[in-house]
Amino acid sequence: MNIVLTGGLGHIGSRFLERTPEILPNSHITLIDDFSTQRYCSLFNLPKNLSYTLIEGRVQDLDLNEILKDQDYAIHLGATTDAAGTAKDPDLIFKNNLPATEHLAKACIQNNTALIFPSSTSVYGVQEGVVDETCENVKPQSPYADCKIQEENLIRSYGNQGLNYCLARLGTIFGTSKGMRFHTAVNKFCWQAAMGKPISVWTTAMDQKRPYLGLDDACEFLAFVINNKFIDNGLYNVVTENYTVRNVVEAIQEHIPSLNVEYVDSPIMNQLSYHVSNEKLKIQGFEFHDNLHSSILETLRLLKPNLKQ
Repeated sequence: MNIVLTGGLGHIGSRFLERTPEILPNSHITLIDDFSTQRYCSLFNLPKNLSYTLIEGRVQDLDLNEILKDQDYAIHLGATTDAAGTAKDPDLIFKNNLPATEHLAKACIQNNTALIFPSSTSVYGVQEGVVDETCENVKPQSPYADCKIQEENLIRSYGNQGLNYCLARLGTIFGTSKGMRFHTAVNKFCWQAAMGKPISVWTTAMDQKRPYLGLDDACEFLAFVINNKFIDNGLYNVVTENYTVRNVVEAIQEHIPSLNVEYVDSPIMNQLSYHVSNEKLKIQGFEFHDNLHSSILETLRLLKPNLKQ
């Protein structure tokens, strides 16, 4: 099996690389990354039985027709992802993400390569009740989410021209990897708690729900799509569970009882509330196994090796 993996040094990609020999044996990964976030450490101590080729460059600048020859799948993780950090400068998102996705989609058509596109559950925005893939009234609250919707629509349009794809709206990632970042809720809270810093929570947000996705569940999903040839031009929510901010805070407090929570009156972008269903994917036979509490403990132990259980 030949797989192109863009953004392969990032939070999800670096964990996927480590697990490839286990979940996709006898596969070769063509890894594309532009090193813009300088996560060179994602290449440290990779499994000896991992077969991969590294290409440095931006997706939109590469000759993808040459790269995608004889490639079965392309997993497009390469993107600018910092929603909060780019809210005041949306061009950073649109100038990078949209052209890269379009360039890759066209090359996939030319080479008969199936495209797995990880979108985001953040496209739903604030919703009443539980939402699923049939929700048409999406309310993206950031340039990142708005761009994801445009990328989804772009891919659908290329489906009419022969593109085979799977669209996956991923929950907010939690869990550890060599390429992890700390700008999303769970990881950021763990970092602040481990460093003895207070965490900031919007006053009304403690009991608001948001969809989260464990890192290993994300990797298992990608393997599930490939192993089952699950390319049906469909859309799937990939969500381990929906947790409240209180769930996250209490899971951290189990190990750091002295955690200081500061309440602020202004909304925080990543604490908007919505509850996303994962039933459609479960019906297809996929099982979620990650656990918020164990992942938080693992993250805290990496930051505080002497942490008591």
